[in-house]
Amino acid sequence: MSKRAADDESIAQPLKGGDRPEAMDVDKDHDMGEFEDDFEDEFESEDEIIEAGVDGRPDAEREAEEGAMDVDGRGPETFMVGRQQLEAGQTLTPDTTTYKMLHSLSTPWPCLSFDIIRDGLGENRNVYPATMYTVAGTQADSAQANDNSLLVMKFSGLSKMQGDDGEDSDEEDSDDEDTDPILEHKSIPLNTTTNRIRSHQTPSQDPSRPPTTLTATMTESSQVLIHDITPHLASFDTPGMIVTPQQNKPVCTIRAHKTEGYGVDWSPLHPAGKLLTGDNDGLIYVTTRTDGGGFVTDTRPFRGHTGSVEEIQWSPSEANVFASASSDGTVRVWDVRSKSRSPALTMKISNYDVNVMSWCRQTSHLLATGADDGEWAVWDLRQWSSNPSAKPAPLANFNFHHEQITSIEWHPTDDSIVAVAAGDNTVTLWDLAVELDDEESRDTAGVSDVPPQLLFVHYQNMVKELHWHPQIPGALVATGEQFSVFRTISV
Repeated sequence: MSKRAADDESIAQPLKGGDRPEAMDVDKDHDMGEFEDDFEDEFESEDEIIEAGVDGRPDAEREAEEGAMDVDGRGPETFMVGRQQLEAGQTLTPDTTTYKMLHSLSTPWPCLSFDIIRDGLGENRNVYPATMYTVAGTQADSAQANDNSLLVMKFSGLSKMQGDDGEDSDEEDSDDEDTDPILEHKSIPLNTTTNRIRSHQTPSQDPSRPPTTLTATMTESSQVLIHDITPHLASFDTPGMIVTPQQNKPVCTIRAHKTEGYGVDWSPLHPAGKLLTGDNDGLIYVTTRTDGGGFVTDTRPFRGHTGSVEEIQWSPSEANVFASASSDGTVRVWDVRSKSRSPALTMKISNYDVNVMSWCRQTSHLLATGADDGEWAVWDLRQWSSNPSAKPAPLANFNFHHEQITSIEWHPTDDSIVAVAAGDNTVTLWDLAVELDDEESRDTAGVSDVPPQLLFVHYQNMVKELHWHPQIPGALVATGEQFSVFRTISV
């Protein structure tokens, strides 16, 4: 079913994976390049830390005073975002000592979905200030739908945190560790909201030329728009280059869907380009790029889901296999060669909508899923079978989040690390390599109901989608009311 909230719903109500956040109050004079970065110069000096007994007061008196200042007068207990409510006049600020990098960048309208573009700046880079390229689709107010656009963006000047001593042996020296982040963009006009967007790169036959970068945009209008954003990316670093109106037009418009959708994925094993798109009718279509550069959509849909298709993922290791997640509570595994267009495997994994899914690229039999009740789980696909009575258990499952899971993604190089975004306004990082012994409780650091696998909690208002940067180790980008770019000390 559609993920949009009704117009009269309160913003305080839980939002599903694609619900539209309430429109931001946009200043017409607001410049795209502006950003908000509230995290500078908020470090406490070590001189301000009072050690036990050093001031001559009894420890109990001193600790009571310190505890009263933990969260704006809340007390000494750990504040859990999504579990506890702030009192009037209270605000949350991040502990900047736990971040290597932390920036917030604003766009004129919030973006429900985005993707990170691979670049030619190098692999496994740890130099600061960092640079990255992204593409996103906006969600403008319904009365200003013509303001919607596809944003091709360059984030630069992403400095590391002040006071970070760079103990990471792989971290390179930076020429400027205290720069202001810069957001540059090229706008492609759209007249509809972007539900989800994914990018794909086709290598150039000429090594001296950049790859062709394509984007597929699932829109509220039910059309799927494919754009070639190669010239837009090149214009950032080519002085005087102008993107023409013709280059802003889609190279293909897929009109096979009769309803809008959220499932979209490019195959990583088809360099030319092979695209899957799924809609709210439960139908999935495959579109293939031809040798001549055109696109052909097979009009025979894959059928099987009894609810909307919420997520699609190609197998990272088998070129003809993909999986889909649905509001019918199932994950289905398909073979594109099937003449029947029916799933090879169907597994009921939740009594709620399965909103998101991530197929591990390092260990291809691992699949992570996130559902509408806040539970996320990891499955071993080798335990799944076509036997309808088979009910395999997940390898791991967590109910830490009390709101719907809106995004989930495996770390690109570590099959034990997972990032999760949820409707409780948090991004959480998890280490599945941490095992829970029988003698251990589920209390971590004195906080109840916190699994020891939980590494980090990052607060972000109305977070919708997150992605690891494939070339900057440990760097994450998430979108909500704003874009958040961060790297923690834990990953």
